[in-house]
Amino acid sequence: MAAAVNFPGQLPQQTISLKGVAGLTLASSPSKRSCQLMLSNVKMEQVACLRKQVTNKSFNKRWVNLVVSAAADFDLKLGSSPSNMIKQFYTCINDKKLKELDGYISEDCHFEDCSFLQPMQGKREVMHFFRQLTAGMGQNMKFIIEHVCEDDEMTAGVNWHLEWKTIQIPFTRGCSFYECSHKNDRLIIKKALVVIESPIKPGGIVLTLLTNVTAIFDDFPRAAEWLLKSPHVIMQFCSKIYSRLLAPFVNPLLASYIRTWKLIAGLFAFALNIVFHFLNKYFG
Repeated sequence: MAAAVNFPGQLPQQTISLKGVAGLTLASSPSKRSCQLMLSNVKMEQVACLRKQVTNKSFNKRWVNLVVSAAADFDLKLGSSPSNMIKQFYTCINDKKLKELDGYISEDCHFEDCSFLQPMQGKREVMHFFRQLTAGMGQNMKFIIEHVCEDDEMTAGVNWHLEWKTIQIPFTRGCSFYECSHKNDRLIIKKALVVIESPIKPGGIVLTLLTNVTAIFDDFPRAAEWLLKSPHVIMQFCSKIYSRLLAPFVNPLLASYIRTWKLIAGLFAFALNIVFHFLNKYFG
């Protein structure tokens, strides 16, 4: 077995690691020049390692941003949830983004607004309604969502009101209920029911009327069943009676009543314009 022989003036050979440089003892330290060279190499290695870490961090940051962006796009396509989809839907209405609004309506959408006699069927009728709605809202009127709730992953309900320049408009509160479906990995509206606050507040009269109607139904159950199952027949019968007996007398009265209110509204608008013109001229 061969033994290591150290000649005079020669330092023993050692393997120096980067981590062990700081722990060198006096007995094994090289000359001053060699030590400076090794420290310089250590610094260069540390700088290279630091640059690598910075590069990896920036790469990781870009990768994380890419993943988050992709997840956000995927979340948007799915609509994330019915509640988030409904919020985006009302944002499109407020911003008058009809093209984006079109993407939230299914081709066979059934949109029922209790303010109208007949529900709207299909995307064409529904979008015609929203074009008229957004045009009538002007630039300062907005839908303000108060609460949104979900029944399951396909239905959502929302209550809202209208505001003009952050001021709530009276009698504009409403509730909407939406049933959704999937199309191309995103949620769209398949069915909607809109209930709007009535400006007429009958109060206790409704309870009295309910009591009387219920009593009549209980006394004449067969007639009540026929009436409830065939409401369109009753409407047609009442319409014929009105057109033959009451229309010749009521229609002229209604026409004059409408003309009178149009005249009053025109005079009121003219007076407001004069007042605003005066205020802008002397106080504007």
